Amino acid sequence: MLGACPERVFDIARKDATPGLAQQALDWIRQIYRVEREIRGRPPDERQRERQQRTRPLLDRFRQWLTGIERDLLPRGPMAIAVRYVLSNWRALLRFTRVGMLEADSNLVERCMRPVAVGRKAWLFAGSKRGGEAAATALSLIESCKLNGIDPYAYLRDVLARIGGHRTDRLAELLPFRWPPLPASQPA
Repeated sequence: MLGACPERVFDIARKDATPGLAQQALDWIRQIYRVEREIRGRPPDERQRERQQRTRPLLDRFRQWLTGIERDLLPRGPMAIAVRYVLSNWRALLRFTRVGMLEADSNLVERCMRPVAVGRKAWLFAGSKRGGEAAATALSLIESCKLNGIDPYAYLRDVLARIGGHRTDRLAELLPFRWPPLPASQPA
């Protein structure tokens, strides 16, 4: 949620020759991301606590500032559109401050989805709906491997070699975040 806001405001600030409201908005956003950098990698409960103590008051003051400048903006101007977007999605914006395992923006998810978006035209003719679903499953597994620090090739090679003999009621054991590779000495 927060990721969309700086992108729009950054474009406005870049086009604006004089430092103005867009630059001030970016300063607010930088303060929020400064806290995020400091708490990155900490356990979710600690991140949630820090966000409640540090980020939430920042966001409350940011909202007051946005509300204060909104009335002085041209109604159809790019800055007014960006301000209204943030204010109309305020409740969703605050969600990351209440849930420590959430990120402040969707940048990670967007980076994971980029290969899908780039390959969309190439996959337009997957052959069938079932073929498209199979491709989506494979891509999901590959991206899940990457997120869990697992070599996708090693994972797929191992899981495909042993899935035929694996109990169907225990297939969840083979998901990337639970996957234990077989020891090198044990045959697949």
